[in-house]
Amino acid sequence: MEVNFLDLKSVTALHDTEIKEAISRVVDSGWYLQGEETKCFEKNYADYIGTKYCIGVGNGLDALTLILRAYKEIGRLHDGDEIIVPANTFIATILAITDNNLVPVFAEPRLDTLVIDDSAIETLITERTRAIMIVHLYGRCAYTEKIYDLCKSYNLLLLEDNAQAHGCCWKTNEQILKKTGSLGDAAAHSFYPGKNLGAFGDAGAVTTDDENLANAIHSLSNYGSTAKYYYKYKGRNSRLDEIQAAVLDVKLKYLDGDNKHRQMIADYYYENISNSCVILPKRLPHTNNVYHLFPVLSDRRDELQSFLQNKGVHSLIHYPVPAHRQDCYKEFETLSLPITDIISKQELSIPMGPALNFDEAKYVVEQINLFA
Repeated sequence: MEVNFLDLKSVTALHDTEIKEAISRVVDSGWYLQGEETKCFEKNYADYIGTKYCIGVGNGLDALTLILRAYKEIGRLHDGDEIIVPANTFIATILAITDNNLVPVFAEPRLDTLVIDDSAIETLITERTRAIMIVHLYGRCAYTEKIYDLCKSYNLLLLEDNAQAHGCCWKTNEQILKKTGSLGDAAAHSFYPGKNLGAFGDAGAVTTDDENLANAIHSLSNYGSTAKYYYKYKGRNSRLDEIQAAVLDVKLKYLDGDNKHRQMIADYYYENISNSCVILPKRLPHTNNVYHLFPVLSDRRDELQSFLQNKGVHSLIHYPVPAHRQDCYKEFETLSLPITDIISKQELSIPMGPALNFDEAKYVVEQINLFA
């Protein structure tokens, strides 16, 4: 059997007719930017996440970058300010910080959950700290009440990188479900095609309840314009186009159902993977992990990946070189981040997605359990 890591053609086929109708509607309209499709998706996504505002932008990196840039424009952040961020994340999280002349301060994750260790944060707070940026990596909710309390105690912004966790929820002590993307002051979302909510190209969004921030981001993403040919900021061109908005609006209707399928596959993995060479991350309390990826750890990771490949099971590594080990960030190469380094050497993502069927999942489990 051949099991793809993620078959995007099959994912698209789940909602093929509606997607094609939506694209045709945009093509026939003759309006391809800043139109009704984008407005409709922004409203629907804000309602879904549970925020007052959603601003569609060009991609997830731009969403992160524009949040920080907007906070600088409205006077909440300044050059040289520090942002605490998990050390194990996709490089876009770090690029957004350094591109704004801000300083990333790396916090270790927990080895058993793979998300930021809230007990490792407070010792990193200095007089220059202005924000904590949590990353809901792999679709796993990184928010905790301790992080929220730290932000309140030290008057810090709480920012979310929600690029991998569309539809993930946090359950409060009152048993109220709140979506990731609504838990902090602002959140960045990526709609890269392989994400739980994926476009047909690059696309992203920012969600927030802060009207001043939303207005600044809207302007900054449109050349810095506040009205046609009038520019308050030195902005950029980062806009969600009408076709992507229309496709996303179709897929948004099915996101919870698609996530439910991912959760059922994950349950099957948790219940049936049984190999002492393979460690599964702990399930997180108070959250409904949406399993953008299903990571496992193995100190024989490369052997495991090769074994699975030979059996027709495709996998990927997220991420083999952490940001502080990258050539572009040589200033951080002396940092001691042993847990992040372990994860980068041991993590392997196995097949996961809304189109993965249980016969395929069973085959994946069988092969993992045969690895010795």
